[in-house]
Amino acid sequence: MNSSQAQSMEHVKKGPIIAAMLIGAFVAFLNQTLMNVALPKIMDDLGIQATTGQWLTTGYMLVNGVLIPVTAFLIARFTTRQLFISAMSLFTLGTLICAVSPSFAILMIGRLIQAGGAGILMPLMTVVFLNIFPVEKRGSAMGMMGIAMILAPAIGPTLSGYIVEHHSWRVLFYIILPFAVIATVIGVLFVRNVTKVTKPKFDLISVVLSTAGFGGLLYGFSEAGTAGWNSSEVVWSLAIGTVALIAFVAVQLMSKNPMLEFRIFKYNMFTLTTLINVIVTMAMYAAMILMPLFLQNIRGFTPLESGLMMLPGAIVMGIMSPITGAIFDKIGARWLSVIGLAITVGMTYEFSHLTVDTSYTHLIVIYTVRMFGMSLMMMPIQTAGLNQLPRSMNAHGTAMSNTLRTISGSIGTAILVTVMTSQTKHYVTEGIKAGAAKATDKAQMAALTGQSMVHGINDAFVIATWLSAVSLVLAFFIKKTTPQEENPKAEMQQVGQTANAKG
Repeated sequence: MNSSQAQSMEHVKKGPIIAAMLIGAFVAFLNQTLMNVALPKIMDDLGIQATTGQWLTTGYMLVNGVLIPVTAFLIARFTTRQLFISAMSLFTLGTLICAVSPSFAILMIGRLIQAGGAGILMPLMTVVFLNIFPVEKRGSAMGMMGIAMILAPAIGPTLSGYIVEHHSWRVLFYIILPFAVIATVIGVLFVRNVTKVTKPKFDLISVVLSTAGFGGLLYGFSEAGTAGWNSSEVVWSLAIGTVALIAFVAVQLMSKNPMLEFRIFKYNMFTLTTLINVIVTMAMYAAMILMPLFLQNIRGFTPLESGLMMLPGAIVMGIMSPITGAIFDKIGARWLSVIGLAITVGMTYEFSHLTVDTSYTHLIVIYTVRMFGMSLMMMPIQTAGLNQLPRSMNAHGTAMSNTLRTISGSIGTAILVTVMTSQTKHYVTEGIKAGAAKATDKAQMAALTGQSMVHGINDAFVIATWLSAVSLVLAFFIKKTTPQEENPKAEMQQVGQTANAKG
């Protein structure tokens, strides 16, 4: 068997591969969430403005986002081992640069290098898990993967809050560095090729259009939440992104060997679950974005206390993820998704009734129960869709799913922040008209603004509730599927296509 062929799954040692992938994904996700809480301290230390400092998160997100659509090509072009070691080496190098950076410019370079590695890791891990586990065990496998996806983003704010209160922000990167090194070493020693290498040609036009399309949309939506929808920067970014994306889709549909295969949407269950995932991701960002604002700006809690509020929910999700995966293998995704989304709808609706006196304990309970609901449906929904795809389409399905989820996160953030800010202004204006406060009285205006912001946050949670409700209705249509290539005719067709591609 030559290097361009995947090794027989029976002879592949899964344990070390799983360990390397999970450690790598965990530190990549953890790194992504550490920066938000640490940003004010970094800005003070390096003497930069908020608009400049924000690029540490925006730049990371952009590089990460534009790389994901390219991963289907990379997975077909390079071996699993080559890609993983390269991605982890990039991430490790970027982390080291961030840890020792003396200036913003060096720190920014480190963040971009980190993002280059992290953008490849998540899609690669999903494809590897789909390849090394049979369909009947994929739920449990994806449940293990869910631990990295869920625990890291939730632990991040708490860990970051504690570190920046007691130590230098550089300690955050020194904590990540040894884990990144360990994952890289395990990769060098044990990771083997488990994906087919077909050596597709590099399509420069598709890469340019993909980068401009997805990058423009991601940047536009991320800026819309702060700069406003009327900002010329936002309008131009969204316009360029939309035009480039339309051109990218057209080029892919006309190509015999597309960089990103849009024809996967002919698989109905993949399309349905991807749509549900997009909507759920938009709703999920409600608590992630709005709760820290409520806790810190309205209730006056510290970043550490804000992070601790979310920790029990993260622990519940981490515990439930493998359990949910095992249940999925037995009963499928439909009822897990329906129950999980019903809980999510109920708890999101509860969040739309916040007041300035809502207790810390009450918030912890609602948030934790909401996370329990999400733990029942996040991975099962994604796995149910990917299970319908032929093995040759795994990389494309994973890249498409991750790309759309990244964009939907930016869209959800932009919409929810816009609703919150616009409604806050509306309630302040109405309050002044009603005589609740005088514009010249700072104390009265501060109280009115706080009350108005709570109402604005509640209105944003109402939108999130409706989004969750739409997902709940769609979840009733989820069906159990098996990969198309298990059909001998379909499998022969895939073999023929691969042969033609090589020819």
